[in-house]
Amino acid sequence: MTEPRTRAVLALSAIGLAGVLAACGSGGDGSSSGTTAPPPARKSTAPAGATRVTADLADFRITLSRRAFTPGTYAFVATNTGKHDHALEVEGPGGENRSDTVAPGGSTTLTVTLKAGRYEVYCPVDGHKDLGMKTGITVAGAPVDKSGVNKSGTGPATPGTPATPGTPAPPTSPGHGY
Repeated sequence: MTEPRTRAVLALSAIGLAGVLAACGSGGDGSSSGTTAPPPARKSTAPAGATRVTADLADFRITLSRRAFTPGTYAFVATNTGKHDHALEVEGPGGENRSDTVAPGGSTTLTVTLKAGRYEVYCPVDGHKDLGMKTGITVAGAPVDKSGVNKSGTGPATPGTPATPGTPAPPTSPGHGY
């Protein structure tokens, strides 16, 4: 008599296990493809008053949309175009700031206030920095207001821009890009 009872328990257990496994494999719409889509890209907008800079995070390099920076607030919109998780870190005189980690296909925004000086921009995930996923930026000059005049009031916001009459031209450095 124990043999039929054992068979019934095993049959019910197998049916229950099959139901649990089917529920785990469901893609939410009743199907299971065995693959997962990348997370939807989050809306990455720069906060009011911040200058937008795009950062392409690929395997294993970082490409920024601009190379010239003046002191001020920047919104680094980091998009992961690689096949591994990445993040963005900006480290220098303004402090150390790190974005959220982003899965392939996703994006995030890191808002940073940069002061004059040199900064290192890199991926802090799993040794990616040592694999070459880093770049440097230099923040120079006086902060720029919305009119395009530097906040010292002595001339144009960027070297090479003609000064307005009656204002001295900004100083230029003697070569070497410094």
